[in-house]
Amino acid sequence: MAKIETIPGAGNKGAAAKTGNSRRRFLTGGAAAVAAGAATLAMPSVSRAQTVTWRFQSTWGATDIFHEYAQDYVKRVNEIAGNRFKLELLAANAVVGAFQTMDATHSGALDGSHGVTAYWYGKHKAASFYGTTAPFGWDANQLLGWFYYGGGMALYNELIGTNLKLNVVGYLTGPMPTQPLGWFKKDIRTGDDLKGLKFRTVGLAGDLYTAMGLAVTNIPGGEVVPSMQRGVLDAAEFNNPSSDRAYGMPDVSKSYVLGSYHQRMETFEVLFNKTKHDALPAELKATLRYAAEAASADMSWKQQDRYPKDLQEMRDKQGVKTSRVTDAVLQAQLAGWTKVLAELEKDPYNKKVLDSQRAWVKRVVGFYREYDTSNEMAWNYFNRA
Repeated sequence: MAKIETIPGAGNKGAAAKTGNSRRRFLTGGAAAVAAGAATLAMPSVSRAQTVTWRFQSTWGATDIFHEYAQDYVKRVNEIAGNRFKLELLAANAVVGAFQTMDATHSGALDGSHGVTAYWYGKHKAASFYGTTAPFGWDANQLLGWFYYGGGMALYNELIGTNLKLNVVGYLTGPMPTQPLGWFKKDIRTGDDLKGLKFRTVGLAGDLYTAMGLAVTNIPGGEVVPSMQRGVLDAAEFNNPSSDRAYGMPDVSKSYVLGSYHQRMETFEVLFNKTKHDALPAELKATLRYAAEAASADMSWKQQDRYPKDLQEMRDKQGVKTSRVTDAVLQAQLAGWTKVLAELEKDPYNKKVLDSQRAWVKRVVGFYREYDTSNEMAWNYFNRA
C-alpha cells in the first residue's frame, strides 16, 4: 500500500505544492494497488501448492464402529486443514495387518494409523499401560486425564522415543467403557470356570488370564469369529456391543457376560511418522493433536447412543442372553492382577509408570469419590418397577 504523507502548514504555498505532489503520488500508488488486487482476483496464482495427502490406516474392519471413530477423527483433521492437508483413511489390511501398523508408521510405509497401544505390546509390555492398564479404580477418561495432565505423555514419549527408538508421534484419544468379560459356551460363575479355556484377548489382559490358567491367543478382531468356528478358541472378548455385533460374535455364542476387570477401560492411539509429522508447519501439527481431543469428546457421546441400541438388538433379534459377571470372577481377576503387577514392577520403567498412575488415581479418583454423589440411589428410585 502506498505511504500517505502528512504535510504540516497547509496554508503555506510550498506546503500546498508538496500536498499536490503527495496526492498525485497517493492516487498513482493507490490506483496501482487496486489494479494489482483486481489482477490477483481475476488470475489466481497458478503456483498454489497441491493438497498434501497422507495414508492413514486403522486397525479395524470397515464395518466396525471403531473404524467409524477413526473416520470421525479424519473428518475433523480434513475439515480444519482445508485444502492444504488431508488424511486418506484405509481399513485394516489395506496396506498392513492390524498388528503391523506401528511398524508401518515407524518405517513410513504408512503416514499414520489409528489403533490401540495393546496391539504393539509385544515390543514392550508397558505399551499396554497407555491403553488398557491395571484396574486401580479409575475409568478411561481419568486415564486420559493422567496422560495429558498427570505426566503420562512424557512417560509415553520416553518409552517410544528413548527406550524403543520408534520414529513415531502419538496421541491418546477416545475413552472406552468397561469391556465385557466376553462370549462363552458355558456358564462362568468363578475363576475356576475360566481355567483351561482357549481365550482371545490382547495386551496385559493376556498376562492376567495366563496367570489365571487360561490359554491366551492374541489375534485381531476380524479373526475371532472364524477361530471360534474352527474350535481354535473356546471363548473370546473384543470390546463393546457394536463392535462385537459387527464382527458376528452372536453367530458363535449366545452367552454374553458383561462387566470385568481384565480391561476396565481402554483408549485409542493416533500415530504419525515422526519425521513427516515434525516437518509439518505448527498449525497442522496442532490440527492433528486438537482433532484427537475433539474426536475423543465426540466418541464419548456417540457410544452412549450406539452401544445400548446394539446390545438390545442382539437380545431382541439374535437371541443373545446377557448376564453380569460375578463377584467371585472379579475377585479372581484382582488376585491375578496382583501377580502380574508384581512381576511387571521388577522393571524400573514399568514401576515408574505404575507409581505415577497410582498417584493420579489416589488424588483424582479419591477426590471424586469424596465429592460426587453416587447415582445408585437415584437410579433405583426413578427406575423401580
